[in-house]
Amino acid sequence: MATETERKFLVKGEFRHLAIREIKIMQSYLSIDSGKTIRIRIADDKAFLTIKTRPEANSITRNEWEVQIPIKDAEEIMSICLPGRVVKTRYLVPAGGHTFEIDVFHDKNEGLIIAELELTSDDEIFDKPEWLGQEVTGLPQYYNANLIK
Repeated sequence: MATETERKFLVKGEFRHLAIREIKIMQSYLSIDSGKTIRIRIADDKAFLTIKTRPEANSITRNEWEVQIPIKDAEEIMSICLPGRVVKTRYLVPAGGHTFEIDVFHDKNEGLIIAELELTSDDEIFDKPEWLGQEVTGLPQYYNANLIK
């Protein structure tokens, strides 16, 4: 079973000049409930089906399964997904020994910028760059699944 340990932060400063890669992302959801989300994502020229569970109590680690699928299949599946889409540009920004994934949201979520950092444990130490703002890990209003509303 694959797991993901992730922390999220608002971004308060400029970071784009530090990015080593930029990815255009569009994603839709097949299921969103209290125990799991099932999403379809197209990221540049690749597509993925992802299932994520909610984190256990007092933890930021959750189960995650991700499978690459053909883009044509992803486009067809998106047509039967729940209403709404998340459209964003992701910037990969190295800092210390980690790489932050910074999502700049578009369309209905224009102006929102969230940095995500995958860690190996809940209590892993990491460098906090000056552009990193308030932590929003665990706040439902910042879950991508809730941003489709």
